Amino acid sequence: MAYWLMKSEPEEFSIDALKKVKSEPWTGVRNYQARNFMWQDMRPGDGVLFYHSNCPVPGVAGLAEVVGEAQPDPTQFVPDSDYFDPKSDPDAPRWWLRHVAFTRKFKRVVSLDQLRAEAETLGDFALLRRGNRLSILPVSDAQWAHILKLAADD
Repeated sequence: MAYWLMKSEPEEFSIDALKKVKSEPWTGVRNYQARNFMWQDMRPGDGVLFYHSNCPVPGVAGLAEVVGEAQPDPTQFVPDSDYFDPKSDPDAPRWWLRHVAFTRKFKRVVSLDQLRAEAETLGDFALLRRGNRLSILPVSDAQWAHILKLAADD
């Protein structure tokens, strides 16, 4: 089992929206490294830290789980989609997705500021690296455990 952090803007799709629909295809990823994580590295059963970004209090809002195998992202083929890619071919798709399922919402967001304050304990946490803007990031076992502990401290 591996662990991941997946970012979403809560105005677009929040942990509450995932809770409501139970499972959702993670579409619209248009960065090759993030795409490769979904396409080649993620596996059903992997844990996901659901991260709210670009909002007043960015941070980890809850947990999800990767469900199902990688599939071509259909938005790449829809001309009026924000994620349309005219160079992508249905016979050789360029962009992939994974479905994620809701696990639980935290009582409070584990904020980016709180994660930064824990930088020494979190070690080389990709989210805290300068200039890292990837929407999907790997999370180590130790980082996962520590963030769950932070979420439980109330």
